[in-house]
Amino acid sequence: MTYSPPTTDRTRRGRPSRTKRRVVAAASVVALGLVAWPVMSYFEIPPFTDKGDPISFGKEADGKGGDRAPGSKALMPLGPDAGFKVSGTVPEDGSKVAVTTYEGKKSGFKGKVWVWAPKEYSDPKYAKSGFPVLIALPGGSGFPNNYWMGSDLKLQASISKWAKEGKSLPFIIAMPVLNPENHDKDPKDPKLGQYWDGSDIPGEPKMGTWLTEDVPQLIKENFRTIKSRDGWAFMGSSTGASAGLKSVLQKPDKFKAVIASGPDIVPDSRLWAGHAKEKADNSSDVLAQRLIASKGPDVYLALQVGSSEPVKPPIDRFVDKYGNKGPVKTKYHVIQGGEHNAASYVPNMETGGLIQWISEHMQGPTS
Repeated sequence: MTYSPPTTDRTRRGRPSRTKRRVVAAASVVALGLVAWPVMSYFEIPPFTDKGDPISFGKEADGKGGDRAPGSKALMPLGPDAGFKVSGTVPEDGSKVAVTTYEGKKSGFKGKVWVWAPKEYSDPKYAKSGFPVLIALPGGSGFPNNYWMGSDLKLQASISKWAKEGKSLPFIIAMPVLNPENHDKDPKDPKLGQYWDGSDIPGEPKMGTWLTEDVPQLIKENFRTIKSRDGWAFMGSSTGASAGLKSVLQKPDKFKAVIASGPDIVPDSRLWAGHAKEKADNSSDVLAQRLIASKGPDVYLALQVGSSEPVKPPIDRFVDKYGNKGPVKTKYHVIQGGEHNAASYVPNMETGGLIQWISEHMQGPTS
């Protein structure tokens, strides 16, 4: 006779059934996953991250966009879709930063561009609205990355917060590489410290055309934007601030405003050697004079510098000479105790009233 163990209540209580053990184990795994998910996601450990996944910021990027409603202020995405992929997540609101490699048709330069859209961009009530664009340029080498794309400096989170508080427009942010190469990695590199001043230096990659023509074209191809210059601005720190400031003064028909933090006023790349005329054509000092002489159009230059910067850029002299004269409108903020770095500059875009000031002179989301 086959032995069968007694099925008493004591046996059931002392030795759970196999099914019950499986249920408990599964529940434990789920609970562990829920606890671990934020950590795994933060450190971008698969499969708890969407980094690298395709992302599109508008189904309209199909080549059929453009001026679908004559007389409107908005421009629908022109296409083609640039094949953006998720590069990171803004922890504060879950919005995504994306990246693509783009070959500029006018400059011939091929480089990375990161993008971010505010939550308002996907709100159904703005489905037919164009959004203003902020082209954010980094300091330092600006290659192969643009440091504004990271979450540590909180540029995207700050814009999102300020927009909700009515202190900023809900800008789309474009973050291209600033330079075509990085010579700051090796102290023995004979080209150490070399950069391109965000300009078309003769015989060099056309970084000025890249920043002012190709990057805006990429954004127009993939996002709902604003037709006029009222929806286009720059921001940046250090060398990126210099490039943004110069770009607005150089092409006021395309860009209306800039927040320039710790900028140089005149170009100083050693690559300008033998090209004095072209160098002058890319000097904010010269360009401000020319814009005043031509009587417009108005540009809005928000400038800031830290009081503790080791070498203070000559912003005081620039503001004294050109500020609020004719079409050159300026707002100047000195950050008490501020240093020459992005960590000082970002919060003071709010504290100094700079982001609100340019927002008041630009076009918000509109159809």
